[in-house]
Amino acid sequence: MSVEPWASPQDQAAAEHAHSTHAASSEDQEQHPDKLCLDSFWSEVETIRQGSGYTDLECSRRDSRQSEEGEQEEQWLADAGLSTLISEDSEDVDKAVLLSTLTRTQAEAVQRRLDSYTLSLRKRNKAAPRDVRDIFNPSISQSLLPEAHHSEDSAQNSMASLPKTSLSAVTPEHHRGAPKEEFFITDVAYCEQAVIFLKQARLPQNNSQRRKEDGTLPRVICPKCRLGVTRIQDLSHSDMKKVRQLALIDMTALCDLLELEVKRHKSGKRKIPESTLYGVPLAALLENDQKIKPNTSTPLFMQALLSFLEKKGVDSEGILRVPGSQSRIKLLQQNLETNFYSGPVSWDDVSPNDAAALLKKFIRELPAPLLSAEYLNTFSAVRDITELRQKLHMLNLLILLLPEPNRNTLKALLEFLSKVVSRERKNRMNLWAVATIMAPNLFLHKAVSSRLTEGAEKGHAEKAADVMRLLIRYQDLLWTIPNFLMSQVRKLNENSNRRYQFYDRRIKNLLRKIHTDSRDKPEKNILELCRTVKIQVGDLVSGTLEFQLNINSRASDLLAQFHRQSVRSPDNGKGKMRRNGSVAYPDCVLYEVGGNIGEHCLDPDTHLLDLFNSNSGGEWVIKLKPNAGRGL
Repeated sequence: MSVEPWASPQDQAAAEHAHSTHAASSEDQEQHPDKLCLDSFWSEVETIRQGSGYTDLECSRRDSRQSEEGEQEEQWLADAGLSTLISEDSEDVDKAVLLSTLTRTQAEAVQRRLDSYTLSLRKRNKAAPRDVRDIFNPSISQSLLPEAHHSEDSAQNSMASLPKTSLSAVTPEHHRGAPKEEFFITDVAYCEQAVIFLKQARLPQNNSQRRKEDGTLPRVICPKCRLGVTRIQDLSHSDMKKVRQLALIDMTALCDLLELEVKRHKSGKRKIPESTLYGVPLAALLENDQKIKPNTSTPLFMQALLSFLEKKGVDSEGILRVPGSQSRIKLLQQNLETNFYSGPVSWDDVSPNDAAALLKKFIRELPAPLLSAEYLNTFSAVRDITELRQKLHMLNLLILLLPEPNRNTLKALLEFLSKVVSRERKNRMNLWAVATIMAPNLFLHKAVSSRLTEGAEKGHAEKAADVMRLLIRYQDLLWTIPNFLMSQVRKLNENSNRRYQFYDRRIKNLLRKIHTDSRDKPEKNILELCRTVKIQVGDLVSGTLEFQLNINSRASDLLAQFHRQSVRSPDNGKGKMRRNGSVAYPDCVLYEVGGNIGEHCLDPDTHLLDLFNSNSGGEWVIKLKPNAGRGL
């Protein structure tokens, strides 16, 4: 694993100004929220409770009920892609494919859900499903579940190769003025890291050196894997579905280890609103908006609000905190409801504070929480986790689990909030101030009961705001797919492609022998490896490119060679015409297609020889970069 640090732009900016006077004063201010922030938090809570959307509070919560006994486990197994475990019609091989990719701790979490489901069936006098361990006969179980036997050893080996600061929290020995750092490791399953951490925490010497949180947020360093960083939008929909299934299993295992009791809610059916903007489900809004602007991934109305606020609101003192005029807000909402889709809307006379109030109202009046009814309480439970690294692990998995419309809309909101924080000198809204005012709008929803605001105490507000500021501060990191999930998706695809070998032990043994023999043969000189790369413009493959691989070759090197050749060889106007008549492709990216992955947009820093060794059966294709889609 590479030790090159990868940090978000916010991290890099913070590091560059770490010793400036302004940065030092901001850090002191952001250790804890001040009285104004806390008063604003409870004022916002009261505004939400008194809003028109909360008149049917108890009715809405009855509609969004907790699942009945056994029903929740059944739904969990379905969401995790393991419904075949309780199906009588499925083949054992169907059950084996996903289970074969799990680590020991992940498999134990699955077994606990299955045991709970079995117990509920017995209470209802129904036949129980077979035990997970009975699915595999003894002759193939060891080879089929390698991760279950070696996950802890491999986790410890991977963690041991890192600096000690990546295993434990930063200790008081760090100088007061030095910027704190945390290592964010993604090569090892988060639940397996928690197992190691909990074992270390029980040691007496570690208990005596535990750091007391002072409220400041450290610079987080993510050691970059040689296969590069994979962001959520880089994977195909089919592979993202598998990522979500595996993320649910890992998150559940992590909750079990941290003793977080989280019950999922499911939303009941709601009346279709007469409104065109407010109270409309995100999926319905996007479906209508995509008829106007194809490929958009966030509601056009929210894009318009955020665009206006970025131009006129980010420098306004107290933006988001200072309330607008209720009468103006009501008239503005009515005007937008009537005219937003029928013609251009003038924003010239709109107050930034009124627009900010409309933004918050839009979020909290969604029929289901932006953080989803299923996972809202899990997001809230993050506040009870002690260690920052484990909070980020949980948030990373939760972001992956959100429905795509919710995830994209949340990202657009967080990007705007980050811009507000960056203009703190003018608007007087630091990270704590923005987090405390926005937390109730995301975590308190009429459809889901919440413990977030129980009792008007300082601790509740501070914990709620802490989760919100983590989402704002580390959003770039949280919108990536951890390396261990990428590895599990590759293994899952490989196992799906080799399903036939599970049926016959003789074929399986033969394949193992072939694999062993091939390892004994001398490997081809890596300097002689040459890959043919397809060049695709639109839906047509327009050519190929030969690229020589060596140990240092990166995706950016291949694209640079492509650009050099495209400058020498114009391509009938398909690229961008230069003044000298040559053609260039400034917006091209490299994709990995097929083999053990569906389609994967590669990080420019991906080491191509490592990629070849990881997926020798995949093709490499140069394509035009897809549209960002958020429209901001």
